[in-house]
Amino acid sequence: MFLVDDLLVNPFLSLLDILHTMALDEMNDMEEIRDEIKENQLLYEIGERSETDYQQRKQQLEARLETAERIQAQMQGRIEVKR
Repeated sequence: MFLVDDLLVNPFLSLLDILHTMALDEMNDMEEIRDEIKENQLLYEIGERSETDYQQRKQQLEARLETAERIQAQMQGRIEVKR
């Protein structure tokens, strides 16, 4: 019974763990969030975005970046997926 688990279940669970890690990496790509912060600031500076919209978006992006940093800190030591 344990042999069957080792042969059939463990590879599936490992694959799920890898997919989960990849999904978290994609959703919480800090570089992409930083780029969005820069884009938001640029749009505000050239007058394409009002100050209210700029401030709201800035707060959203900063909260998202903070969350991404916490998730990345928690993911330390888990499976590293190389692209």
